[in-house]
Amino acid sequence: MMKLDYQLKLEQAQKLIITPELKLAITLLQYSTVELVDYIQEELLNNPVLETRDAEEKEADLDTVEDPAPAAAAEGEFPWEEYFRDMDLDIAVPAAKAGPPEWESSVEDCGSGPGTMLEDLLGQLRLMRLSPRQYSIASFLVGNLDGNGYLRGDLNDLAHALGVTVDELESVLKIVQALEPAGIASRNLQECLLLQLAHLDCPLPQAEEIVKHYLPAAADGRYGYIASRLGCDLKEAREAVGFIRTLNPKPGSIFGSGDETRYIVPDLVVEKVDRDYVVIVNDSGIPYLMISPFYQKLLQNGGKDEQLSAFIKTKLEKAYWLIRSIEQRRLTLFKVAQQIVQIQQPFLEYGIKQLKPLTLKEVARAVGVHESTVSRATANKYIQTPRGLFPLKFFFSSGLSGEDGEDYSSPSIKTYLRELIDAEDPQRPFSDQHLTDLLQGKGINISRRTVAKYREELSIPASYKRRPG
Repeated sequence: MMKLDYQLKLEQAQKLIITPELKLAITLLQYSTVELVDYIQEELLNNPVLETRDAEEKEADLDTVEDPAPAAAAEGEFPWEEYFRDMDLDIAVPAAKAGPPEWESSVEDCGSGPGTMLEDLLGQLRLMRLSPRQYSIASFLVGNLDGNGYLRGDLNDLAHALGVTVDELESVLKIVQALEPAGIASRNLQECLLLQLAHLDCPLPQAEEIVKHYLPAAADGRYGYIASRLGCDLKEAREAVGFIRTLNPKPGSIFGSGDETRYIVPDLVVEKVDRDYVVIVNDSGIPYLMISPFYQKLLQNGGKDEQLSAFIKTKLEKAYWLIRSIEQRRLTLFKVAQQIVQIQQPFLEYGIKQLKPLTLKEVARAVGVHESTVSRATANKYIQTPRGLFPLKFFFSSGLSGEDGEDYSSPSIKTYLRELIDAEDPQRPFSDQHLTDLLQGKGINISRRTVAKYREELSIPASYKRRPG
């Protein structure tokens, strides 16, 4: 029989443990400036030990000369009258002045901002004589439109969610589709174009047939095929397709996004000083953090409450680590960006054609950090350069070697490819093989398959689709 026994053994093992402090530093490194500011604001609410002060206020405090304290304050009494007078808290209504009455503002004089698509469509529905049930269904349909004005969702699912029949939902959908702009609440591109044609007084006779049956051929510019199918000449088919292209495939795009305005705040700024490029970390919007002197003195005095002292120590440690992590983030960003600018200086000098192929491993080796650190440092970050605003990931790209030993990045090759296609004869567009030969003539070792791939990424159709008629 096997004998069961219990034993205690002492072993040594190496384990990689991510401490909370390291986890915080990794998290802050991949934050953008806007995300970092939001995180700091949240920490200011949760950690009473942290205080914030702007750099301007800090400089102002150093330059400010305090006035002698008033006699009342020296005696232990606060000068409330002077305080309220300095704070300008008097809310009494001033006496009316003699003379003509001044113009007073009114709510009616304030113009409203640009309305959203939802507000505009609901406003049109309110002007129509709809029953409460019809208005409820119509407002539900309007709420299910995407940013382009298309109805998203299957009618059966929408009818089931509302508890109505599909026929009733379709009847109300026709009411919504009659609103402005024409083509709103369509379920696909074909229905959108047909609704816009129905709103027109005199559309071209072949336009409706082309939208119904030959829309893919019209997108490819196959005018001869369309003319043979419709029994019309080539000119009429070309005019009908040109008329269809004047319609709006995204009717909801005419509406703005209300008062919502989004800005990109650059995390780094590159300035050219003489012949050198200087990298500046844009931390102007990041609050200046400091430890509260009150809690420092409270902990130094050694209060009798051990629970309170332990609480203050925990918050102080978190505050110190947050400040150190923010500074470490700034230094890492600076080093990574400085190395990128040094490698991509030809791009800053001469433009996109001189963008060099670059990998995360090259920058990590030069900076002396891990490749994942560079990946986190460049994630969601933007850099303002004399050439414009770019995401940091823009400077990392694969490339091909040239005959002269020079490397070409994929964005620079795409630029050459775009220039060749723009300069081609419209009647005799270049094939992918011809483009390959032309690029190889410039010293770029590239295959026809790669040219076709880059052409598709640039949304450029094939040569037979670029040929008119």
